[in-house]
Amino acid sequence: MFVDKAKVSLKAGKGGDGAVSFRREIYIPKGGPDGGDGGKGGDIIFRADKNTDTLIDFRFTPILEAENGKNGSGQRSAGRSGKDLIVDVPIGTVVSRLEPSETVSRNSYENFEASEPRDRPPLGTRTTRRVDERERARSRKVLIADLTEDGQEAIIAKGGSGGFGNAHFKSSTRQTPRIAEVGEPGEEFEAELELKSMVDVGLVGLPNAGKSTFLSVVSNAKPEIADYPFTTITPNLGVATIDGKDLLISDIPGLIEGASEGKGLGHEFLRHIDRSAVILHLIDVYNNEAGESYETIRNELEKYSDLATRPEVVALTKCEGVDEDILKMQMASILAINKDAKIYPISSYAKQGLDELLRELARINSLETVSRNSHENFEASEPRDDERERARLRENLSSELSSEKSYSDYPTISLNRNSLKDTWNIEEKDGKFIVTGEKIEKFARKTDLNNYASLNRLRDIMKKLGIRAELTSRGAKPDSIIEIAGKEFTLVEDY
Repeated sequence: MFVDKAKVSLKAGKGGDGAVSFRREIYIPKGGPDGGDGGKGGDIIFRADKNTDTLIDFRFTPILEAENGKNGSGQRSAGRSGKDLIVDVPIGTVVSRLEPSETVSRNSYENFEASEPRDRPPLGTRTTRRVDERERARSRKVLIADLTEDGQEAIIAKGGSGGFGNAHFKSSTRQTPRIAEVGEPGEEFEAELELKSMVDVGLVGLPNAGKSTFLSVVSNAKPEIADYPFTTITPNLGVATIDGKDLLISDIPGLIEGASEGKGLGHEFLRHIDRSAVILHLIDVYNNEAGESYETIRNELEKYSDLATRPEVVALTKCEGVDEDILKMQMASILAINKDAKIYPISSYAKQGLDELLRELARINSLETVSRNSHENFEASEPRDDERERARLRENLSSELSSEKSYSDYPTISLNRNSLKDTWNIEEKDGKFIVTGEKIEKFARKTDLNNYASLNRLRDIMKKLGIRAELTSRGAKPDSIIEIAGKEFTLVEDY
């Protein structure tokens, strides 16, 4: 079974808790704190594997969890870190994080569902697209990783850091600390996996254009072949060899007009030719108007992505025994749409014109590969000096603005990464003061609210960061509820 799309729930490991412990040995009075730190939670790592070619495994294991870190203990014994969970995925897998949409709330989605009629749709009605639209309306995808090389790895969900034991907090003024941090929770979210095949040549065309037959003749692939439309219902891959060069070719279900809007089958699999270096457009020579067929597919590719701008070769199929005048007429109708089209008459059954076509595909693929590598090397070696970039932009200003001062002349002032971590924001909601910020939230997640000393430490940190002063200026009382990272407590102790 071929599966090229899957949803999984990811839960990285929680960090281990730090320990509160004091050294107690005979003849060693006041041994001091010796609580060890908790271990780090395991990460969830995806690894591209050339021996994996489908996402079907995620249909049976939709929940992935990494191991939690172990708690610390006495004698400064640190807890063991949780084992990373390494998951093999096919080369070409795109991993995206699913997050609630900022434009459509859950309530509006529920109201929409409640107002919808519950009548069963007529027999044969396709409802998949409507369900997909609902899903897209209430969630958005954030790209995490694109695994395009064998052995490439990416950390998809990070494990939580372990909490410090009380040995970490000892000082000359705090000789018996009873403070220990709890482990930080690991990242937990839903992710969507999409497989975009890494191919050299992508086959497109109307149903029954002869794509599967062509693939079966030039490669080792064995796709289903029949004389009815939509014989191909899943992508097929094959390797064709010409003059010692290998070409990886992908065949997808036939496209029809409106495919980019969800009609037919091919729109679900266009992602498998999205990375192809060259598009091979197959057209049945017995079509009434080859030019119209060519234009239909070109329009759908243009609506889907930039596929219409890729290098393209056109092949007229089933040309064995076809009259020369018919061939010229069909080629002329295609050239009327695109005067630069490269057209090859072929016959897969009679194996006519296949070698010339494959040589042209190999030539274009080689040029595209060299061009891509040169572009990447140029980008990698290009200097990133901001001053030179601003100078170049100023030189390109039009003569009308040459006498005016440009915004690019002013220096850009921004906080560095470490300073951004210290920033915070306060919002009043439902009678509570909600504090957000990377650094303060991290401290809050690692605070044990049941530990008097740990909670007071969090209050001290809030005071040092200026949060307490701002809360007071906004009218917060000693018994006001403060919420940070989902944890609630009062501004001052004993309330």
